[in-house]
Amino acid sequence: MSEPSDQSDDQFDDIVDTETQRDPDLAVIEAGSRTLRTQGGAPQGDPVPSRPEDPELDKALREVETELSTRWGETKLEPSVTRIAALMDVLGEPQRAYPSIHITGTNGKTSTARMIEALLGAFELRTGRYTSPHVQAITERISLDGAPISAERFIETYQDIKPYVEMVDAREEYRLSFFEVLTGMAYAAFADAPVDAAVVEVGMGGTWDATNVIDGSVAVVTPIDLDHTDRLGGTTAEIAAEKSGIIKQGATVVLAQQPVDAAQVLLKKAVEADATVAREGMEFGVVSREIAVGGQLLTLRGLGGEYDNVFLPLHGAYQAHNAVVALAAVEAFFGIGAEHARTLDIDTVRRAFAQVASPGRLEIVRSSPTVILDAAHNPHGARATAEGVSEAFGFSRLIGVVSTSGDKDAKGLLEAFEPIFAEVVITANSNPRATDVDALAAVAVEVFGEDRVVVEPRLPDAIEAAITLAEEEAEYGGAGVLVTGSIFTVGDARLLLRRA
Repeated sequence: MSEPSDQSDDQFDDIVDTETQRDPDLAVIEAGSRTLRTQGGAPQGDPVPSRPEDPELDKALREVETELSTRWGETKLEPSVTRIAALMDVLGEPQRAYPSIHITGTNGKTSTARMIEALLGAFELRTGRYTSPHVQAITERISLDGAPISAERFIETYQDIKPYVEMVDAREEYRLSFFEVLTGMAYAAFADAPVDAAVVEVGMGGTWDATNVIDGSVAVVTPIDLDHTDRLGGTTAEIAAEKSGIIKQGATVVLAQQPVDAAQVLLKKAVEADATVAREGMEFGVVSREIAVGGQLLTLRGLGGEYDNVFLPLHGAYQAHNAVVALAAVEAFFGIGAEHARTLDIDTVRRAFAQVASPGRLEIVRSSPTVILDAAHNPHGARATAEGVSEAFGFSRLIGVVSTSGDKDAKGLLEAFEPIFAEVVITANSNPRATDVDALAAVAVEVFGEDRVVVEPRLPDAIEAAITLAEEEAEYGGAGVLVTGSIFTVGDARLLLRRA
């Protein structure tokens, strides 16, 4: 592999200077345009599984889901890893049977995990991926070789560990939670496969998250912002302190761009753990990006050198940032930047990124008018989504359909979308924690004004109303609908629109 040119080094030095001085939340650096387009596309078929067609199998899966639902939900926490550690002990420590890449942060975790998984798979490693929450089906959370495990395997894995779960339940003050049992299932499934590498996304925080019984040789921290402030802290520094708990002794830490106070906390933790640090904008970064048909064309600077003409079939500057973080994480996993001064095979990298899919992240599910789904659920994510929509789609009129969860900053989210929405349809998703429609509508009126707010309590009616509004006044058909506010809103809409 040829070494990067002096010109490339000078270009990246300029990026370092710019990145060091700029606000971490600003858009990616634009470093010129390119005309070359690589060929590639998303994987064939829907990456999100549907319910089993076999009635008996579907019934068995629902029975497992019902049993899991009797446990503490993901919003009820007792912050410790005591119970999951006890489960790992009786299962024979399955999480230590393979190396792991551990991912925390506020936004971008799942997309980054999918990209890491795609890269590792392209280099012929057998992968396991554990992410949350799911868009449509619970089996999405545990993937093997880039695909969600089958309903049969999900059920078998649950039945295999169930006696051990009950054993731990009997010993501990509190039963294992829904998320803890799923985490145990994922680690057991990965060991049983067996996988060559696990890609694991935290559920919340880091230090006391159930996933944090692994020793990730690579710890990835995607952008940190305010979210779950009641549990993680009221500042990005406090949140970073919780998330820094995934940094293990001697690991390599891959840091996306961070607020200054968060970066200081993360770097301090890395020093204490004698960890190697790779920072976006310093050791690696996005050199250039250009809008392309169906996505964007990137030149990325990794830990070992430059990767040009990388097609990513996802929209938004934030996805380019996720891509370079994923690339650096995989380079670190293979020892590049520390033991080896070289790049990964460029053709393999290109092939991997060209096949990445991220359901529910600026995902187009219908045309005429275009309907897009995006799981933005906090102001930071909403700002990134609004920027991505404006950049990738030239809508003359965009209608929002919004339902949020009750514990989220709904006003901040709506304020982020206000500049791009002509009108907003307020609704509710199927999750019991969805914000009350009337309460959310009151916030929307405060942000948008009464004339720009429509209320439809049922999501199917809300989507229909938004499509009608988009079509009514759109010029030359340049209308769109964005369904957003929660992963649950996106999941419900995806089921409705994929069936249509």
